[in-house]
Amino acid sequence: MLTEPHIQPTHLSVRPTTLCIVGPTGAGKTNLTMSLAEYAKTIGTTIELISMDSALVYRGLDIGSAKPTKAEQAAVTHHLIDILEPTEVYSAARFAKDVTELCNAIRARGNIPVVVGGTMLYWRAWAHGLSSLPPANPEIRARLDARGKEIGWPGMHAELALIDPITAARLEPNDSQRVQRALEVYEASGKPMSLLLADSPSQDGREGSAIPDWIDLVSLEPSDRSRLHANLEKRFDEMLLAGLIEEVATLRANPELHPDLPAIRSVGYRQVWEHLAGETTLEEMRYKALAATRQLGKRQLTWLRAIAGRNTFDPFNPNGLKAALEHCKCRLDQSF
Repeated sequence: MLTEPHIQPTHLSVRPTTLCIVGPTGAGKTNLTMSLAEYAKTIGTTIELISMDSALVYRGLDIGSAKPTKAEQAAVTHHLIDILEPTEVYSAARFAKDVTELCNAIRARGNIPVVVGGTMLYWRAWAHGLSSLPPANPEIRARLDARGKEIGWPGMHAELALIDPITAARLEPNDSQRVQRALEVYEASGKPMSLLLADSPSQDGREGSAIPDWIDLVSLEPSDRSRLHANLEKRFDEMLLAGLIEEVATLRANPELHPDLPAIRSVGYRQVWEHLAGETTLEEMRYKALAATRQLGKRQLTWLRAIAGRNTFDPFNPNGLKAALEHCKCRLDQSF
C-alpha cells in the first residue's frame, strides 16, 4: 500500500482522512464540488480540488473532456489539470505519487484537499497500490498496434479470449487500450493478466475492494440509466456546438500527434479524429462517440459497485444530491 507522510509529528499514528468524490461521467461531480467550495468559504476554510481524470491532464483537450471552465478554475484551485502535452503519457503510478504529494502540500497550507474524478484505475493505484504487472513494453505495443489495425480490435479481443477468458469477459471488444494491455501482459510475462491479479488480490482494488480508512469515498451513482444516457447525449451535442470538431482539427494539425496516443484515445476525441480522417460520417461519429461514452459510464459503475463501504448517493434524486452535499459538508466540518 502507498504511504503518505503525516503533517503533524504528534499524530503519527493517525493518517488524515481525504474526501474523494467519484462517479460515472455525467453524474454531476463538478457541480457537487463547486457547491462544496462555496460552503467551505462560509466556515472560513478553503478546499483545493485534485482531479482524478485521465483526460484532464492534457492541454488542448478542453471541450471533449468536459474540463472545468476558466471561471470554475478561478473560483477554486484545481490540480492535475493541463499538466501535460497530449504527446506525453500519464500513468496511474504517477497519479498515486502526485495525489499523495499534493494532499500533503495542501494540508501544509492549512487547506483541505478533495479528490474528484472517475478514472478508477487511478483510484486503485492511490488507494491500494498497483499489482506487480510487467511494465509497458514499447516494442510489444507497436507490434500489437499493427496487428490491431490489421484485424481490428474485436479480432484482438477474440484472441485475448483464447488466452485469458476472464479478462476478456470484462472488457468491451472495441476497448483497444485495455485489450492491448492485457495482450501485452500475457506476451511479456507468459501469464494471463487475470492470474497475475489473482496472485495479489489485496492490491487489485477492483473486485470486492474495501476502502482504506484514510479515504472517505462519496460515490454519485444515478439510479435512472436512461436519464443518464439522455444527459450524456445532450452534453455531447453541446460539445459539438461548442467546437469539439474544430478542437480535434487543431490537435490533428500537430504532426507529433497520432491516434495511438492515450490522449487521442480518450472518449470523444478518438471518434472525432476518425471522422476527420474520413473514416466515418458525422452521424456515424456521433453514434460511436455516444456508444463509447455509455460504455465508459458502465465500466465506471462496475468498478464502483465492487467497492465495499462507499457512501452512495443518487444525483438524479434531489434528496440524494442534498444528502451527498451534507455528507461532504460534515467531512469538512470535521477536518476544520
